[in-house]
Amino acid sequence: MITAKTLEDVISTLSHVTRIDEFSATSSFPEFDQELVRPIIEEAGRLASEVLAPLNRTGDEHGAKLVDGDVIAAPGFKEAYDAFREGGWMSLAFPEEYSGQGLPQTMALPVMELIQAANMSFSLCPMLSFGAIEALMAHGTDEQKTTYLPKLVSGEWTGTMNLTEPQAGSDVGALKTKAEPIGDGSYAITGQKIFITWGDHDLTDNIIHLVLARLPDAPAGSKGISLFLCPKFLLDDAGEPGERNGARCIGLEQKMGIHASPTCVMEFDGAKGWMIGEPNKGLAAMFTMMNSARLQVGIQGVAQSEAAYQAARQYADERLQGRRPGEAGAAAIVRHADVQNMLLNMRAKTLTARAICYECARAGDVAHTSNDDAAKTQAKWREEILTPIAKAWSTDIGVEMASLGVQVHGGMGFMGETLAAQIYRDARIAPIYEGTNGIQAMDLVSRKLPMAGGKAIASMLDEYIRTAEELKASADDSLKHVGKKLGAAIGILRQASDWLSANGPDGADASMFGATAYLDMFGKVAGVHYLARGAMHAQSAGSNSAGELTDLALFLSEFDLSLVEGLLDRVRLGETLSYNRRMELLS
Repeated sequence: MITAKTLEDVISTLSHVTRIDEFSATSSFPEFDQELVRPIIEEAGRLASEVLAPLNRTGDEHGAKLVDGDVIAAPGFKEAYDAFREGGWMSLAFPEEYSGQGLPQTMALPVMELIQAANMSFSLCPMLSFGAIEALMAHGTDEQKTTYLPKLVSGEWTGTMNLTEPQAGSDVGALKTKAEPIGDGSYAITGQKIFITWGDHDLTDNIIHLVLARLPDAPAGSKGISLFLCPKFLLDDAGEPGERNGARCIGLEQKMGIHASPTCVMEFDGAKGWMIGEPNKGLAAMFTMMNSARLQVGIQGVAQSEAAYQAARQYADERLQGRRPGEAGAAAIVRHADVQNMLLNMRAKTLTARAICYECARAGDVAHTSNDDAAKTQAKWREEILTPIAKAWSTDIGVEMASLGVQVHGGMGFMGETLAAQIYRDARIAPIYEGTNGIQAMDLVSRKLPMAGGKAIASMLDEYIRTAEELKASADDSLKHVGKKLGAAIGILRQASDWLSANGPDGADASMFGATAYLDMFGKVAGVHYLARGAMHAQSAGSNSAGELTDLALFLSEFDLSLVEGLLDRVRLGETLSYNRRMELLS
């Protein structure tokens, strides 16, 4: 559900929290101007609300179908994809040399949020193409880029990621798909992949599969993985789809949610493919795809949280039940304190998760385009740290807020008659795919915490402390209070960081046991930091959103930051409760 308020919240976050206007003053994005923000967001809102949202329920009920070896999308999806492609929405943040529009990723991510909030199943199709495009841009040959990127960027073709196999879930090093050299520079790909999102469909006339496979002499494990480009249809001399390749969908998974997104079992039977990057270096290319997908999945969490909030808010206005003391007649449930508590939590958490994701996108833009080496390094650190938080914390919030949305609906939320149940079912996958949230937490602790000798996270916490000091110096009493709470929470987060650093790698088990709690703590602190920083900027700009941002930051400073001290105990629990004792308790 996309409302005018949703659009205003997106624009406010871009303007006051993420400060997207600063890109107007740089040479990095010459095509970008702050004046573009509102018309782009409003036009994306129209596509989302008028074209995609009406297909959300029917897509859930009908789903995609496998018919005579081909996947047929849910009714109306092809026409919706045509509208998406013709509107140029796929190409916003890609270089002009590949038919892109050269805008910041920070501008494109909110567009995808609106599309995901309207129809999560639909949004997964372009989302996978983003990862394929970025992998080709980073690792493809000049010929591969020239041949495939313009049509992927325009949306004329779509891309997929073929990573997972039945025996190899998150452990990609266990994959068995083979790539045999043919002798003409190409390879014959043979093997089976599962859980391939939009692995086949009828929305476009070609699909470009990116497939992980092993060469005949490849070393074992993750060091023996290579990446291959394998189109559904081989290209003819004119570069157009010709002969069908040996890659087919042989089954569709029956899922809890996202029914209109075909999740395919893909069979590669001597399919012709071409290597991307170097032999046995496919893991690096895979992480290019995965990091793109992780931020996109993070914004899915924001989108489902927003959709759940809007549905619950509307229902709470309409549902009459119970009485308020001193008032006659039945009251709309929005007037009851417990419902207000849930709705405020949903609204505030959506804003903070949105801010974290947008900040991650902004950091990526700066890291990839800045001419200032110091700024580039700091931004790269920030992007690396925020990626697992954006993915995990935001998708956990998406599920939690979707669950609250069901609760606000009461018994009707458990019925199929309302959107609340579908949002919950759809949102539940996001903490699982593109690296489970537990993997994101382990990445944060094992790779990001020690990055640059600990300087990367230390510099972020220093930035957060500066914000807390500014808040405490504010003339606004509410912001002063937020500053005090935030400063204390940052101190506790620093204690957790120091403890985890001291207990790894030798104490890796203890630190890994506390990793999820640490990520949750980081997300809570980061979210309030960005929200409060945005409130300060909105106040100085005289924006109408200043009061809302201030009060929601105040709400979360009590609602979330009060939990941070308890999370410190959870971070350290792995030392108190040893591995052996945990295994005994589970026996």
